[in-house]
Amino acid sequence: MAEPTLMNFCPRCGHPLKDVVKYGKIRRACDACGFIHFRDPKVAAVVFVTEGDRVLMVQRAYNPQQGKWALPAGYIDYGEDPREAGVREVREETGLDVVIKRLIDVLGPDPRGENPASIVILLEGEWIGGVLAAADDAKRAEFFAPNEIPLDEIAFESTRRLIEDWLESQSGSEPRSSQP
Repeated sequence: MAEPTLMNFCPRCGHPLKDVVKYGKIRRACDACGFIHFRDPKVAAVVFVTEGDRVLMVQRAYNPQQGKWALPAGYIDYGEDPREAGVREVREETGLDVVIKRLIDVLGPDPRGENPASIVILLEGEWIGGVLAAADDAKRAEFFAPNEIPLDEIAFESTRRLIEDWLESQSGSEPRSSQP
């Protein structure tokens, strides 16, 4: 993924920012007022929802990875609890209401560079209501049995990892470690 546009001017005083070494890394800083720009990570919540032996997936309507399949997911808003973000994203993309049952894992940047989120929080959700209907940035929303999952059309590494672990657990073998 290409680097996002760098901040060029100080948000405090308007002077040009320069690249300087601060706290062990090159950061944008202002000579005039001392402001240092710290790039914050983009954090996403991904929710793994099953119904019996089927897993909920959405087909992405927009880029990144338009047309590919993923688990319901989205960015966590400033001040939002990751569990609430997961519940919100499932409702927005699929019309389903879920409760978050547990934290599955937390992943760092996608090694393939295909996910714009730099931190991905993987959650397990339980379907408690609503009617399945794709909406928001999902073109389609469906539950898939293990042999129906479009493995060649998976959008993100976090989805791939969760699906692979789930498929291994469905076949009775031991799931692989979630560590990179």
